[in-house]
Amino acid sequence: MDRDRRAFLKSAAALVAAFPGAAASRLLGAAHAAPQQAPASAATVVIIRRPQALLPDGSINADMLASMLGESVCRITGAAEPRSAWQSLFKPGEKIGIKVNAMGGIGICTHHALVFAIVRQMAAAGIAERDIIIWDRLTDELERGGYPIRWSGSGIRCRGTDNDYESRIETAGAVGSCFSRIITACDALLNIPVLKDHDLSGVSLGLKNFYGAIHNPNKYHDNGCDPFIADLNTHPHIRNKLRLTVIDGLRGQYNGGPACRVQWQWPCGGLILSRDPVAADAVGAMLIDAQRKDRGLPALADAGRPPIHIKTAGARGLGIADPDRISTISL
Repeated sequence: MDRDRRAFLKSAAALVAAFPGAAASRLLGAAHAAPQQAPASAATVVIIRRPQALLPDGSINADMLASMLGESVCRITGAAEPRSAWQSLFKPGEKIGIKVNAMGGIGICTHHALVFAIVRQMAAAGIAERDIIIWDRLTDELERGGYPIRWSGSGIRCRGTDNDYESRIETAGAVGSCFSRIITACDALLNIPVLKDHDLSGVSLGLKNFYGAIHNPNKYHDNGCDPFIADLNTHPHIRNKLRLTVIDGLRGQYNGGPACRVQWQWPCGGLILSRDPVAADAVGAMLIDAQRKDRGLPALADAGRPPIHIKTAGARGLGIADPDRISTISL
């Protein structure tokens, strides 16, 4: 067995260990097709799981979450401590947009405890709160998700785009849309989607989360949202600004999405981080498929909704979609 094959087997095993209960045979099965030649490039995804971070009443252990976040952002950046890690990602004076997903309301949206843990660590790294905006498509969805709305002032702002779009339509592949004035005003982006299923695109993770940045996402759901999700992410407003994807896997949903369906949720208590948005989504999709298998449901592909937009995003040069070229680090 050559070195690259051993590395891939170790990576796949770590992925299974990070989320126990997943179908190990499915995740490890790809290892048998590992290439004999070293890949030209590779991506790193960090998975950290602490089941105790999600308390029985659904609330979050804030101290444990902060520790998870600090440890994982250090591993993804190679920094020795969280302050340096965040400083390597964002610079003082940059306007930073934190894109969350609040569509499902409090039951299946980006946990505000996670977002504010990130904000606190960024502030400790010298990022001024006035330079940070937490946002999604609609203000009322943010409110339903428990976010405190703040339109102006010297501190962190938090609001939806609502109808505040640029007047000019911009194109990216098959997509033609007006972008949120929030994203056009940002210098850098941090994407915090939720680990969840989608009834058309298979999964709704980091790449699809940017449907919340355009005025007409309803137009781009044919053919499992492909190639539209990938094309949208090639636009410079996204591609040139995105610094980090943090998939909120504290509570995941493996079926019935994107709306909240508590009967198909599981308390996985984890985070998935990567500087490669395609690799992050590829790992997230594998975890959802593994959970579906454990629960006796067909794989997303067998259910007629494979997340083909992830492979298309890889083909567009947005990142690595091939599992053989993704290195997972389990913490």
